[in-house]
Amino acid sequence: MCGIALILSGARIVGFDLYRETHGSPPPGTEAVYQPDLSVGDLKVALRRRGPNELSIRKVFLQLRTTVSVEKDDDEKDKQENSCLWLEETVKYCISSMSGAVDTKDGVTTESIAELDFLGATLQLRGISPAFQPLVDVSGNILVFNGEIFGGLQVDVDSSDSETLLHALERCCSCDSELGKACSCIQNGEKTVPDILSTIRGPWALIYWQKKSKTLWFGRDAFGRRSLLVHWPTSDEPQFVLSSVSPASPFRKDSGSTSATDGFEPGIDSNVASTACRLCNWEELPCGIYSVHLKAQKAIEQCVREKLVGEVRKHEWSNLLLNELIKWERTFLDPSVEEFSTIGLPLQMEQLALLSKASDGMHHDIADLKGLTVKQANFQSDIAHSLMNNLRPGYTQPAEKVLISLRESVMRRTTLDTIYQTALHEGKEEELAPIALLFSGGLDSMILAVLLDQCLHQKYTVDLLNVSFDGQLAPDRVSARMGLRELQKIAPCRRWQLVEIDATLSDLTWEAKHVMSLIHPAKTYMDLNIGIALWLAAGGDGWVDGNICNLGEDRCRHRYKSMAQILLLGSGADEQCAGYGRHRTRYRLGGWVALHEEMRLDMQRIWKRNMGRDDRCISDHGKEARFPFLDEDVIKTLLEIPLWEIAELDKPSGRGDKKILREVARLLGLEGAAVLPKRAIQFGSRIARESNRKNFGCNRAANQASAGSVEIRQPEK
Repeated sequence: MCGIALILSGARIVGFDLYRETHGSPPPGTEAVYQPDLSVGDLKVALRRRGPNELSIRKVFLQLRTTVSVEKDDDEKDKQENSCLWLEETVKYCISSMSGAVDTKDGVTTESIAELDFLGATLQLRGISPAFQPLVDVSGNILVFNGEIFGGLQVDVDSSDSETLLHALERCCSCDSELGKACSCIQNGEKTVPDILSTIRGPWALIYWQKKSKTLWFGRDAFGRRSLLVHWPTSDEPQFVLSSVSPASPFRKDSGSTSATDGFEPGIDSNVASTACRLCNWEELPCGIYSVHLKAQKAIEQCVREKLVGEVRKHEWSNLLLNELIKWERTFLDPSVEEFSTIGLPLQMEQLALLSKASDGMHHDIADLKGLTVKQANFQSDIAHSLMNNLRPGYTQPAEKVLISLRESVMRRTTLDTIYQTALHEGKEEELAPIALLFSGGLDSMILAVLLDQCLHQKYTVDLLNVSFDGQLAPDRVSARMGLRELQKIAPCRRWQLVEIDATLSDLTWEAKHVMSLIHPAKTYMDLNIGIALWLAAGGDGWVDGNICNLGEDRCRHRYKSMAQILLLGSGADEQCAGYGRHRTRYRLGGWVALHEEMRLDMQRIWKRNMGRDDRCISDHGKEARFPFLDEDVIKTLLEIPLWEIAELDKPSGRGDKKILREVARLLGLEGAAVLPKRAIQFGSRIARESNRKNFGCNRAANQASAGSVEIRQPEK
């Protein structure tokens, strides 16, 4: 895991309006509070906490090298200058890139016209030897990479992900003809940068400078599991900036609270609101692969300030499976009476066999399926084929398929590589806790806990991180203690440590302002509440009760800080398995199709609503968040299962919602967790209740104001 950033100065960037979230004029007051001339130092401060091992910078100067040819005619001199992009022996003027100072040679003047600053803050968890970023290969290409490669590219045990990716990208086509379209390299079998990035399984965000083509590549994975923010150029601030996190606002940790007379509405936390006002205008970069090909301005445009221009382009994913996952379509959607009316339910064995054979390609006349169109017949053949599978020996039930896929996902995310194991064993082996779990004792976290126990060597302790804003009375604290007892029965040989992290919102003035910077551009009270809870959990600073954790002779409740650098979260489970209350509402109003559309919308916007925010809050502690439910194979497996096997929302809460995961829990022996209702972290920890009282006076007033969606902002004076 890393913090990565880029500042591009001196080039005119065009074409980005297609990809930005906000169009037209900025909100009132935006320019007045924006701090111009964002510096490398600002980004260093923001990134350093994400990558505690090392922070490095690489500068690249882009130069316009101009040769002046002089011809004498009657003592008059005619100077002719032409500019072009490529560095060729026959070209007089070209753009080149180099690291270091600008020099002057015989008859050639070199002017630095643009600059790229690459920043990389590293937390290395894979490989044998340190690999600090930015990485540079022998061709001069530069990579800053924040991610984990769990498949697609072969990563050797003695290599880091970033080094492996850099070597793969070095072999890519660097043609400037439409960035590799229909060029001879592609025809000869060479791959493009989008080809390589499309193969990666796992979370990632990157910035890559391809020196030969003068092309800047950047992007994030299809589900946005790693943060990458963008500041598009403006007339006041022409820099193009990418960063894992926006720079923090200028406040001090010992700053006191702002009084109600400072111009903020009563009830609004003015410390947090003022922080929101001072933040820069950053946006979440939409998922995908982008490029900016830098070239010289045309002669007619030489009057403009920037002599380089680059157009932002977005590239298609070249991996077919990935494109299918992004579309998020499900084959078996609606088991309605209309779809089964012509064959009836329950189906007779003879009818099932006939339909199943038809779907297997046997020569049966469609007319045998009396009154059906070809489309209806094909659909019902698929349904029947699926139902017949239940009767065949060796058939794997849907819950078993999900369990297998989830176990493999957890295994991929919990394998301890050499460099991390070396760092771990500097401590006492019997107390090592290399992996922690955000733990509420609810369905998702209990499933992950049992799977983690199955995938991690028994010698390691597992830290279960639980946040409460109401001491032992918060629902998540109660269920966490119950869940701990259930885990101790299922896996008695594992050393489980429930880390109880207690907090009071009124005591978190500095922390709330800091988290406000981290969640930006998210800016609602709900985002802030979730962000604070995640940030506190990732910090791992709490209490361990030796009595309930069965820690042998150590039976007292003592302070403890989790040092685990890998943190598992259940993100994506509710979106894929109909765990939200709005899913039940949509199903009630529109049936199976409406439910599917709502779930698809959730998955297609999870990058914007959840993942970037969560990654920034957790990574701020030098921890890496990993999301087993958002593994590509898990998503694929869930989409292959009929929707009515995923959820039955006619049944009450705790039974029909997330039905498939409740069955997985039972397969793992989690009878108690299998019937627990869904609770979001802001409600289970009771931070939402405390926030409502602090900022709106009471829960009732907050509900009337729809507090969860209220933006934190400074009101007009």
